[in-house]
Amino acid sequence: MSGAGVEQLVLSDEEWRRRLTPEQYEVLRRHGTERAFTGCFAGTHEPGTYVCAGCGNPLFRSGEKFESGTGWPSFTRPVSERAIVEVPDRSYGMIRTEVRCARCDGHLGHVFPDGPPPSGLRYCMNSAAMRHEPDRAG
Repeated sequence: MSGAGVEQLVLSDEEWRRRLTPEQYEVLRRHGTERAFTGCFAGTHEPGTYVCAGCGNPLFRSGEKFESGTGWPSFTRPVSERAIVEVPDRSYGMIRTEVRCARCDGHLGHVFPDGPPPSGLRYCMNSAAMRHEPDRAG
């Protein structure tokens, strides 16, 4: 399930608990979901890169972010195909595609085929699973 060519970060459960806030741990390590419209990145548009809160792996650029109306930060595509891993998810009686960080295998959210052009995809992510790194002024 790991991303090809991405250096893996493997930590014990105790190390993850020390490294992450309780909310980050619940989302990234236990596949939790924050409530809609509660995450800090749901309505933000500052230029920069969204990185994994667990390991710092670059995930999404702010230019790919759009308002989906779902209450979660949504993106049309990741920074690269190697940044994430997509995994079939059949939990809760649904068939979805889970999105995980390719470096630390942390749960980020899900991808759906109802996004805008050109990709037609909606990467629906949890704010707790990411950090925003602003673009540096030249």
